[in-house]
Formats: sequence, C-alpha cells, structure tokens
Amino acid sequence: MKLFLSALSLIFCAAQACAQDQDSPPPIISAAKHATDGHVWGALIFATNDASQLTGAKEEAHSDLPNLHQRLAKVFPFKHFEILGQHRQDIFREYESWVVPSRDLFMKIDSKGPADKDGVNMHLQVWHKHQVLVKSDAVLRKDSPLFIGGPPWKEGRLIFVLFLERR
Repeated sequence: MKLFLSALSLIFCAAQACAQDQDSPPPIISAAKHATDGHVWGALIFATNDASQLTGAKEEAHSDLPNLHQRLAKVFPFKHFEILGQHRQDIFREYESWVVPSRDLFMKIDSKGPADKDGVNMHLQVWHKHQVLVKSDAVLRKDSPLFIGGPPWKEGRLIFVLFLERR
C-alpha cells in the first residue's frame, strides 16, 4: 500500500510541476515533409450514352483541363461524361500515395522517379474495394492526362483520369 501511495504522490507532484510550468513553450513536433516527385489530380468519371443514367453530380473539371469531355470522347465511345469524385495528392518519393476520388474505386501510386520532359515514372494500381483491377507502369507528364478505362457501371463505364498538376 505504501508503494502505491508513493507512486501516486510522485504522479501528483509531476502533475503539479507541469501545471506550474504552463508558460514554457510546448514541445517541438517535427514538421518535416516527405520528399515528393509531383502532385496529381485524380478523378473518377462515369461515361454513358444515355443521359438519363447520369447521377447529377456537380463536380467541376480541373481548370487546366478545359476540354476534358472532348478529350475523353476521342478515346471512349460515349456521349456523356460526369465527374463523380476527385482528389488531389502528392506523389511521395519513397512512400506509396493514394488517389481516392470515391470510397470504392481508388488508385495506388508508387513513384519510380523523374522522367524526361519533366514527367514522373510511376507504377499504378487501380483498386476496387480490396481487389486490384489493373497494374501498370506509366509516365505522367504535365499536359498529358492518363485515362484508364474502369469497370462497367450502370449503362456505361467508369473511367479514372490522372493529371500531373506540378512536378
């Protein structure tokens, strides 16, 4: 019992000392940033030929991609494109990065370092919940978005867009 009271008094004295020393600066917490190879914008897009299938999502396209729908129409045989979700993310040099525009479909990015013409070499994995749908290596450059056809959905298809905002 004496040992318990002794420990309790020690805790009380330490708490009292801390309370008296409130004017001292708080401990320094490291704010070091991880090295990055760039910053991306990712979007999940629903493509369909039937306008009645659109969800009504009001997401705006990236300001540096004003002709996104026209560019998508050149690659995918659909008339209507709707951004369901979007996400910005740093591409970390030594850590995986995740672009998560929806809770069910997202992309894992592993940087493989800089590429020519101010691009980034990367290994990509498109995930649906806990399953990998696509694995690929790609080079992402500033004015050249990457379009990845995803699974069928409703009366259309999901498309993943990845755009390098800055290097």
